[in-house]
Formats: sequence, structure tokens, C-alpha cells
Amino acid sequence: MPAKTTMDALTGSAAVPAEAVTPLIRGVAVLRELTEAGGTLSPSALERATGLARSTVDRITSTLARMGYVRLDGRDVLLAPRLMELGNAYLAALRLPALLSGRADALADELDESVSLAVADRDGIRFIHQATRRRAMSLSFRIGDLLPAERTAPGALFAAEWDEPEWRAWRARRAADPRDQGFPAVPPREHGGPEGEFERRALETESTGWALDDQLIEPGLVAVAVPVRDPRTGRIACAASVVSHTSRHTAAGLRDTLLPRLRAAVADMERELRETEPAVRGTPSGLAVWTGASKQELGREFIESLARGLTVLTAFGEGRASLTLTEVAKATGLARATARRALITYEHLGLVTATPHRTFTLTPRVLSLGFPPLSRTSLPQIATPHLVALTSRIHESASLAVLTPSGEEIQYTARVATNRVMSVNLTVGTRLPAYATSMGRVLLADLPAARRTLGELRPLTSRTLTDPRALARVLTDVRTQGHALVDEELEEGLRSIAVPVRDRTGRVVAALNTAMHTTRRTPAECVTDLLPELRATATVIERDFHTAGRFTRVPTA
Repeated sequence: MPAKTTMDALTGSAAVPAEAVTPLIRGVAVLRELTEAGGTLSPSALERATGLARSTVDRITSTLARMGYVRLDGRDVLLAPRLMELGNAYLAALRLPALLSGRADALADELDESVSLAVADRDGIRFIHQATRRRAMSLSFRIGDLLPAERTAPGALFAAEWDEPEWRAWRARRAADPRDQGFPAVPPREHGGPEGEFERRALETESTGWALDDQLIEPGLVAVAVPVRDPRTGRIACAASVVSHTSRHTAAGLRDTLLPRLRAAVADMERELRETEPAVRGTPSGLAVWTGASKQELGREFIESLARGLTVLTAFGEGRASLTLTEVAKATGLARATARRALITYEHLGLVTATPHRTFTLTPRVLSLGFPPLSRTSLPQIATPHLVALTSRIHESASLAVLTPSGEEIQYTARVATNRVMSVNLTVGTRLPAYATSMGRVLLADLPAARRTLGELRPLTSRTLTDPRALARVLTDVRTQGHALVDEELEEGLRSIAVPVRDRTGRVVAALNTAMHTTRRTPAECVTDLLPELRATATVIERDFHTAGRFTRVPTA
């Protein structure tokens, strides 16, 4: 019997609706396969996994690349940070991460243990927030990861609200997949456990109001969970869990020592939900600009129906948790018939659900479209492809750097070098004095004067600026003009120009530069020829950085 493909799993036993958009189903299959593979696959591997023809895979990946959702790198297809706008739409519409993540983070700090927020996804749970502790043995689950309900503490809480059809669906899944191979985020199940054990645990939570995970996922991992209830309906909105290791707590010890504090934190979360005003309906953000382009501009390989269908997901968001068909069409600029077919397709795929009030809402399954692997991305990973593109345009090396904790030095976190006989010889990890570098001055200029730590201002060349008052004036100019040009102050013959990279709040978190020998470009040519390219590159890095960091922490180094 041939192996089951992603397309088989998506279509399942239920008949595909006649009005479903086939290219959209195929595109979702490709994105899910890339997600389960950790974010990278070759087209040949995608062909085998999805069961699609190679020409179809090529057209889908070409379309996704044009939308910025994947990147084509040699023989590989890689998920790109912009794809996270689909998961962001769900999380923004849900509002729970925005409202409750701060309290989860504070609890993690107080207890010095990992804290998670999870929602129900059919007969599984899916994480929507993680506040992890950095340890040799730490929680490795990512936002968007799907776990089988019966192997988690939150799952027992959610199962207590299941009706009989939901229990039948769970039993059918367990019979069809006894080792949990459909859940890549967890180790395969070795033993089935006592008959009726999960049903008993779910029943107990109704009276206790909490649930334990005593090494159900893997040996050593323990957790205690408490439901966070929606004040409007009384049903569970999400579950908050404290997760630890048996080297620190037994399951019973976790319950006895930390459950009271978890319950107090959950009471604060529920009060937050009661007292928060309903979200004001805003306008959709991030809708694709290609919608107004002609087929000739987009190219023959561009699948418009796939792109239009994916755009429908971005119509949802904060204040737009539930939309009518008319509202979806208006938000996306698509014809009503086109939006309707996309929604029918998503309902079939389990990404959208229809409500009794003739509206549609996103489901947690939207997070299965790339969010888990991308939620662990870093700023250097985001920046590197853009540095490659910049280097190919300007034919000079390009680098990204951050301030070290002391604030006296910069540290290179990403770098793409040109292939020249004479080039700037630096590598990732290199540290240089901030005061004498273009990237250091960009980073220092964003700090209040009282917070700047310059260290010893030594003359590295005859042109190095070492007068603190003169340097302060230069940093003021850098902040005003938005770039720094350093001419032979770090090393004789070395000229560099840098621009800032900002986070969602506008704070400068990194600097982007290019450096060259003074014979290659004059200072004026650096400003006229290179500065616009640096700024354009910083803009696209910031776009991806802001998308990736909306609901996740993106390390800057």
C-alpha cells in the first residue's frame, strides 16, 4: 500500500466540496509538509510527501516565494518569516496572548519554572504562549505545536467539556494512530496506558479544577494545569500550565507547592478577561500588494487562486475575530464569490469554522501553517537572506551587529562577505569598540546619554574621535540623520556606513552596515550609492522582524 501523503490527510474521508479551491488545498499541503519537516525541504521531497506532481510543487513554491511566504535557496524551499502573518491573524483575533502573556511571564519569573498557555484544537491542544526557563533540560515545545490531548495536563481539562461525538472522534483517532505519529512535536507513544485512564482523568478535573501530567509525554517531564474560563460563556478559553522536570519537582510536589500560586495567577487572568473592553474593530494589515497586479506582471507560474485564498486568512485579527462573508470580501478586496470559495475550502480543511450567526472564525489549526518552526527564529536568521541580496547588489560585504551587555562593544551576529582579493576580514562573533565603528554609533545614538557606556576612548588610528563631547555631538547627528559614516577611525584605509534596525516599538536593536577600503568609494559616494540600499534592506529586515516578533520573542543575537 502506498504511503499516505499530506493531500490524503487533508482531504480525509470527507468528500471535498465541489466549490473548494483545489490549488488552495494543495498550497496548504505544501505549507504543512514544510512545517512538519522543520521549515526546509527540497522540491523532490515535497513531491514525495504531498503526492503532487513536480510541476505543481514548483508552481506552488514559486507563488509562495512571490508572496514572501517561502524562500527558494538553491535546491531547498524554506519557510520565511512573513508566513507568520497567517498565525498572527489567528492569535490577534483570539486576543488571549496579548491579554494574558504578561501574567504568564510574571508567573514564570516568580516560580522559576516554564509556564504555557494552550487552547483546544479538536482532540489535541495547541500552545499559544510559552514562557520558558533556560536550562540544560528545558521545555522544547513551540508556539503552534500540536499535542494529543490525552498526553497533557490541559488536554484533560478540555476533554471534560467534550460531548459524545467529540469523544468518538478521539477514540477513532487513537485507534487509527496508536503511537501518535500524527503529532510530530511529541515522541512516539511506547505504551497505550490503562483502558479508560484518560476518561477518568477528564472526569476528575470537573471536581478538582486542575489536572496533572505525570511524565505522559516523556520521562522526566511533569506539569500541572488550571483552566482559564471565558467570563461570557463560562467555558474554558485556554489552560495555563506550570511545566517542570522530575529533577526539580515530582508531579505531586508540583501540585502541592505550585498549584496555589498557579490558581492565583489564573484568577488574575480571568479578572483581566472580565475587565477588558471588547476590541475595537480595526482594518486588516499586511494584505498582499499583488492583488492589483496583472497576470503578466506576476508571471505564468503565479497561482492567483492560491494567493487569493491565503490572503483571506489575513482579513481576521484583533477586533475582527468573527467576520461575515461580505466583511471578508471587503477586507481583502476580493469578489464575494472568490472569498466564499476560499472560506468553503478552509472550513473543509479545519482552518475556519462557521458560526450559527452566519459568520466565520479562524481555528487554532491556522498555526499549523509554518508557525512552530518559525516561532524559534532569530534576528540574524531573519537578516541573512536580505544581507545576501544586499551584497549581490552593492558588491560589498554586509553585516549585522548588536551592542554587548556592557554597551562598550558591538558584536557581529550576521555577515555576508564578498569574494574579493582585498576585503574586510571579520566573522560572526567578532567584537569591536562601539565608539569607533559605524554600527556602534548607530546603536549608541539611540540610547539616552546617561545610559551610554563608552569605555576607554583610545586612538585606534590618527583619525579616531576620542573627545567625549565631540563624540556626543556626532551621536546626536547620527540619531537625527539616521545613519553613521566612519572614515578610517577603526583602521587605516577602512570606511563604513551603517543604519539602524528597529523593533516594533521603534527602539534600535541592531545595526546594519557595509564596509570597504577607502579606494573603492568616497564618503559622498557611500551616502549617495550605498545608503539607499542599506535603508531599503533595513526596511525589509524590520518587516520580517516585526511579523515574527508580534507574538513571539525573537532573539537579536
